[in-house]
Amino acid sequence: MPSNSKKVLVTGASGFIGNHLVQYLVTKGYLVRGVGREKPEFMQTSAQEFLFLDLRERKNCLTATEGIDYVYHLSANIGGVGFRAELKANVIRDNMLVNIHILEAAKTNKVSRFFFSSSAAVYPVFKQMNANVKGLKENDAYPADPPSEYGWERLFTERLCKNYSSDYDMETRIARYHNIYGPYGPWRGGERKSTSSSV
Repeated sequence: MPSNSKKVLVTGASGFIGNHLVQYLVTKGYLVRGVGREKPEFMQTSAQEFLFLDLRERKNCLTATEGIDYVYHLSANIGGVGFRAELKANVIRDNMLVNIHILEAAKTNKVSRFFFSSSAAVYPVFKQMNANVKGLKENDAYPADPPSEYGWERLFTERLCKNYSSDYDMETRIARYHNIYGPYGPWRGGERKSTSSSV
């Protein structure tokens, strides 16, 4: 196995993408600390360290980022096709608390790189009405008109990351995910990422 002295934090490590990312980083020789509020549902974690923390609490974010070089921030109250349309204030509040606290904790604990998992939900509705639409570009998020409050929250956090990068010399990166699904992902209930009439 390759060795790497960098210590990496993956938030949302019990989720579908987070658990796969942990597994990948471990194979690359990183020392991985996973954080989640529960155990991964469909496969065990590969993280060398796993903490059960509620990242809405500032003190937990400081604990999670202590001694960490890189943060992959995937933790979010996101839902899926089962209840995406029902996201209300408490979900947006949860996400903003987590995002603000984890960025501030990363700055306090001198994390050098911070990755934020954003979403295609940031793109305006009017740019997605045509079935023949070309692939959306980064700057297509503006003028801003996300279809949901979740999209507004993701877009605001993107801006927050950019400002932390410029103000505090912490390298930040952002990726906007579309509908992600695959092996070991949820397929039932409100968190499923696809639907089928044959289920």
